[in-house]
Amino acid sequence: MRRAGAAAYRLLRRRWPAATRVAIVCGPGNNGGDGWVVAELAQRDGLRPSVLAHGDPQGLGPDAAAARAAALAAGVPVVGSGTLPEHAEVIVDALFGIGLTREVSGEFRVAIDAINAAAARGRPVLALDIPSGLHADTGVALGAAVRADATITFIGVKRGLVTGAAAAHVGRLAFDALGTPASIFDAVPACARRVRYPALRRKLPVRARTAHKGDHGHVLIVGGAPGYAGAARLAAEAALRVGAGLVSAAVHPDCAALLNAGRPEIMVHAVADAAALAPLLRRASVVAIGPGLAQLAWSAELFSVVRDAPLPLVLDADALNLLARDPQRRDDWCLTPHPGEAARLLGSGTPDIAADRYAAAAALNARYGGVVVLKGAGSLVSSAGGGVDVIADGNPGMASGGMGDVLTGVIAALQAQGLGLHDAAVFGAALHAAAADAAAVDGERGLLASDLFGPLRRLVN
Repeated sequence: MRRAGAAAYRLLRRRWPAATRVAIVCGPGNNGGDGWVVAELAQRDGLRPSVLAHGDPQGLGPDAAAARAAALAAGVPVVGSGTLPEHAEVIVDALFGIGLTREVSGEFRVAIDAINAAAARGRPVLALDIPSGLHADTGVALGAAVRADATITFIGVKRGLVTGAAAAHVGRLAFDALGTPASIFDAVPACARRVRYPALRRKLPVRARTAHKGDHGHVLIVGGAPGYAGAARLAAEAALRVGAGLVSAAVHPDCAALLNAGRPEIMVHAVADAAALAPLLRRASVVAIGPGLAQLAWSAELFSVVRDAPLPLVLDADALNLLARDPQRRDDWCLTPHPGEAARLLGSGTPDIAADRYAAAAALNARYGGVVVLKGAGSLVSSAGGGVDVIADGNPGMASGGMGDVLTGVIAALQAQGLGLHDAAVFGAALHAAAADAAAVDGERGLLASDLFGPLRRLVN
């Protein structure tokens, strides 16, 4: 507890060095004890801290009680559990830690609402271990949760800090192991891996000087129904930009001319039925189906043929909706659902997916096999034998049409170039998110899926 409080105080001083008035909101458990340590250190350092204490102090555990006593002995003022001081320049959230599993209510809900109201007025908030009200395992807000500017978490990064609703509550995430011995970490297997693109980029080897297009695979994109040709185009160009040697697009006859005019490097084929698709499948090394596929009779016919093809597959969009109607399991495909598609695949509702994204990804794996990329803030890549990878990059600008089509093309192209199914999914999701962050340098609002093409090419090289 002393180490946790000291780590938090150091971060507070680094982030807000000019702040002298600090309000610490302490709860009735060990997280509150961390807050009391911060208050004591601030007092001894010449700052002007004040504590808002919630819960019965007689119920504190021995460590938290000792931390409270030390802070009071140092002269830290306690201002009750009412209104946050208007003069506070930084608010420290030490209300609840990782043990919270039920919805926040009563005075604790009032306290969280008060912290968030102050944050909305421009007061920065530092959360200790986890923003109060956030579920440590799922990232779900339990009725209400603190919206922090920064969170410092201790000993282990909690998986609820990195996916789903956590993105709106955690702010900048810092970590301190508090001196935990390496042997402890070695003895406890990680439940997930947090992934950033720079750590992966060497997975794709440098190309030989004698390389030719046949060395880098042939991606076939199947989709592009009337009104949705752009989705197939985005997926196909993404595959080209990430390095597939050849890219073909099998689209509805009404859309073929449109795609050919826009990007001549894509080999566009007007495919009226399954018979016309068969020769294209024989030439492909990877098939991505779903971008702009729609749910017409034409779509279902093509999907039934592709689903049974002995090729690595990437399924997105309406291919997933068609799969939900007639579930099948394969070990060599990658499914890339957003939460709505995931809900249809599992026969549940979108709120059920949001309630536990990790459980949803595992359930998709159990039912459909292969690798699942559950998209969203903190996308999850899950495979039965490979565990769960959490994509750390990405931004709200990605909430626009076509982003998923680009991801589909990226993953297919990486498989075509020799990456295994799981590696292609993790590498592709991380690359896609990093490219979106690079493309958003001029702003997130108005970011287009096609804006990723330049950053994708730069990053993959």
